[in-house]
Amino acid sequence: MNVHHLLSDVASESNRIHHSAFRNKIVSAEEAVQHIHAGDTVAISGFASAGTPKAVTPALADRIRRSRASGADFAVNLLTGASVASDTERMLAEVDGISLRMPYQAEPTARRSINAGSMDYVDIHLSHVAQQVWEGYYGHVDIAVVEVSGITETGELIPSASIGNNKTWLDVAEKIILEVNSWVPTAMAGIHDVYYGTALPPHRKPIMLTAVEDRIGQTTFRVDPDKVVAVVETNARDSASGLTPPDAVSQAIASHVLDFFEHEVSRGRLPADSLLPLQSGIGNVANAVLQGLDAGPHKGLTCYSEVIQDGMLHLIKHGTVRFASATSLALSEAGIDELVSNIDFYREHIVLRPQEISNHPEVVRRLGIIAMNGMLEADIYGNVNSTHVMGTKIMNGIGGSGDFARNGYLSMFLSPSTAKGGSISSIVPMVPHVDHTEHDTQVLVTEQGLADLRGLSPRRRSRVVIDKCAHPDYRDALHDYVARAESVADAGHTPHLLGDALSFHQRFLDTGSMRL
Repeated sequence: MNVHHLLSDVASESNRIHHSAFRNKIVSAEEAVQHIHAGDTVAISGFASAGTPKAVTPALADRIRRSRASGADFAVNLLTGASVASDTERMLAEVDGISLRMPYQAEPTARRSINAGSMDYVDIHLSHVAQQVWEGYYGHVDIAVVEVSGITETGELIPSASIGNNKTWLDVAEKIILEVNSWVPTAMAGIHDVYYGTALPPHRKPIMLTAVEDRIGQTTFRVDPDKVVAVVETNARDSASGLTPPDAVSQAIASHVLDFFEHEVSRGRLPADSLLPLQSGIGNVANAVLQGLDAGPHKGLTCYSEVIQDGMLHLIKHGTVRFASATSLALSEAGIDELVSNIDFYREHIVLRPQEISNHPEVVRRLGIIAMNGMLEADIYGNVNSTHVMGTKIMNGIGGSGDFARNGYLSMFLSPSTAKGGSISSIVPMVPHVDHTEHDTQVLVTEQGLADLRGLSPRRRSRVVIDKCAHPDYRDALHDYVARAESVADAGHTPHLLGDALSFHQRFLDTGSMRL
C-alpha cells in the first residue's frame, strides 16, 4: 500500500497508528518515562530543532526534578543526532539531568554545565556517531525516544521532519519509546530515504549514491515491535530555528563567495550552469550566500547538506535550486508554515537521509561538494578553530563541518573579521584550539575579503590571510608578528614565536581586548 495514501486514510480517523500491537502500547508521557532509570543511556531523535520528542523529554525532566527533590541522584547519558530543540536540552540541564552529552549541543544552560565540568561532553564528527555507537564506545544504549509521524499497518515507522541518527537508535536500543506526532503533515511521507546498507568493517560496501537526487533506501524505519515499550501520541509543531536577516557584514562575506564562484567558473573549475552541490552551515551568513545565489546567473543548483533552512525553500520555490538533500529541516516559524502549506511541491525537490549518509565522507568526495562552514577564528597559516572560545570554553561543537571540509571539493570557512564590538580578531597568530588543520582549509572569507590558500606555502599563506581577511585594526600587529617570527634564526617552515603565538588571546583575557 502506498505510504502517502495510507497516512491520509489514517489521519482522517484522527489516528496515525495503524498497527494493533502499537495501539495496545499507547500510554501517557508520564507513564512512558517510568521505563527510563537513573544512569541509563538515552538516545533521542532530533537534528537542529526538528523532530525532537515533544512530550517524553519534558516528562523525564519533571521526573528527575522530583527525584532530586526527594534526595535521589538521577541523571542520564544523552545521545542525539546533533543539537535538539533548545527547550528540551535546557529542561534536562536545569535539573542536572545529563551526565554525558554527545555529539553536539547548542544550548546555553548545557554549555555552562559542560564548561564548568559538571557535564561530560564528547564532541565528534557527526559522520562518526553511528559507527561509534555500534562499536559500543558509549556503552549500552538502554532506551531510545524517537518521534515519528505515523505507523503503517505493517509496523514500519514514517519519519517526521528529521532523520538524524534515528535509524541507528531504533536498531541498537534495548527499549524504545515512540512519539507519534499527528501535527506532521501526512504528505511528508515519501520525502525520506532511509538506507539500510551500511555495515562495520570488514563488511562495508560502496554507498551507491552518485547524484544528489538519488534514492537508495526506503521511506520508512524498521523496528522490532517487541522492543517498543510505550507509544505516546502528540500533536505539536516543531520548535522554530531562529532566523536573523543578513546584515551588511554577512552580505559582504556572501559577495566575496559569489565572486569567487564566478572566478572558478571562468577558470573551468566549476560548471558554468549549476556549479557543484552546495553545503552550508546554519546562520545569517549562509542565508546571505543563498540570497546572492538567487539573484545570480546559476540555475538548477543542487544542495547536499545537513539542514535545510528558509533560504533553501526560497531557492527551490524560485527554481534556482533543483534538488536538496539533507537530514533535517531547520526552519523558522514562517519557513515551517511555508513547508506545511506546500508540502506536495517540496516533497518532489527534497530528500531527508540518515546523517551517516548525509555526512558520509565517501559520498561527499564523490559528489564534489562545495563546503561552506562558519568558524570562530583562523590563524595566519589556515588552521581553524570552530568550537572553543579562548581555546578552552566549548561553544557548540564541530558538528558536520569536518566531514565536509576534509572531503569536499572546495573547503571554505566564513566569519566576520571581528567579534565583541571589535575587541576580538577572528584572524590570530595561532589558534589555541584546532578543529580543521591548514591541510583541510582551502579558502578563508571575512567581510574584508577572500583568501585563496590553495597552492601556497605557509609563509605565503600568512601574508594572504592577513591582507585579505584580517580587520585593518589588527593587520599591523599580525604583520609585525610574522616579521619577527621569520627573523629568528632557523625560523623553519612555519615560523612562530612560541612565547607570543597566543598573545592576542592572553591580551584579551588580561584587558578585554586583543588590540595592542
